[in-house]
Amino acid sequence: MRARILLLILCSLAAMAELRAQEASSGFQLGATFSGEALYSPQLSAAPRDGNQVTGAFRAVLYPTWKLSRNWSVTGAIEAYSQPYFFEDFSKPETDVEVEVLQANISYSRFWENRSLVVRAGQLSSAFGSFLLRYDDAVNPLVDMPASYGYYFHGVTTASLAGAEVDATLGKTDLRAQFTNSSPANPRSVLDTDQYFNWTAGAGYTIRQGFRVGASAYRGPYLYRQSPFYLPGESDPEYLPATGLGIDAQWGHGPWNVNAEWQRFLMVYRAMPDFLETTGYGELRRVLTPRWYLATRIGYVSNTYADWRWYETAVGFRPGRHELVKIDYEVEQGANIRGAQQNKLAIQFVTNLGLLSFAGH
Repeated sequence: MRARILLLILCSLAAMAELRAQEASSGFQLGATFSGEALYSPQLSAAPRDGNQVTGAFRAVLYPTWKLSRNWSVTGAIEAYSQPYFFEDFSKPETDVEVEVLQANISYSRFWENRSLVVRAGQLSSAFGSFLLRYDDAVNPLVDMPASYGYYFHGVTTASLAGAEVDATLGKTDLRAQFTNSSPANPRSVLDTDQYFNWTAGAGYTIRQGFRVGASAYRGPYLYRQSPFYLPGESDPEYLPATGLGIDAQWGHGPWNVNAEWQRFLMVYRAMPDFLETTGYGELRRVLTPRWYLATRIGYVSNTYADWRWYETAVGFRPGRHELVKIDYEVEQGANIRGAQQNKLAIQFVTNLGLLSFAGH
């Protein structure tokens, strides 16, 4: 009982501090999302992992925000997770803990009655597509992510890119432009070799409240000389661009929410044929009660070497304001997939908290 009372007092103080930080022109906030998973898949016992078909995993994402003044702030997102956690890790042998910086940037923002301007510089999430806005487990209604998103060997990286970005809104129109040191198809650290200028641009229009359509594109060199896809006799990486094109839509009304994307990626080579991939998905969530929802995501991938489809369904339950439990099952089908070998079952528990908050002047 004492522990519960103490916890209630601490939560009340944190809420009061957060409100003061929001009203103040400066201050610091630290939010966090913690997730735990129980996972089952025959893929976990196949090569190269050769482990048990059942395993557990965890993930923690910290969100520090330091508001320097009314217009200036420093924002970060730091992720730590055990492998395998994401479904894309099931085919990899690693079993360690990874730590990634998803964001670490300084920003300047101005807001007016019907328009806004935000300028960021530092480590940034890719501005391509729309799913990365729902990358947090507390926001993503399912467990997996669309097939084009991932750390490496995907059309859009979930890792951060060094660069600068400008976001603007004017009425119902939103615009963004991003300039980075490497491609969303292959992120490079600022300490790595073979860094090349890339650009990403996007725009959206809100047709009416709850219904938005958008488009985005990127282009720039993506290969590096140590890559397994950089063959002998290949041109210099700076002459081998990757091009991504995408359209997206979001619709929400009452208990219904829909997200959809279609994307096309072209990676240019000289020593072998170009790599072309198209992919798309539709995602639907239906809130049943304030505590329960159903969600599904159906998608496909078609590229130069293979085609496959996936079907994912989840039941979500909210035990409390900050907690979420998902029971998720995903089916993958394709010419190179044998039976249920790559099907996955996941039970995910998520909690998101405000850990620390204090206001300045």
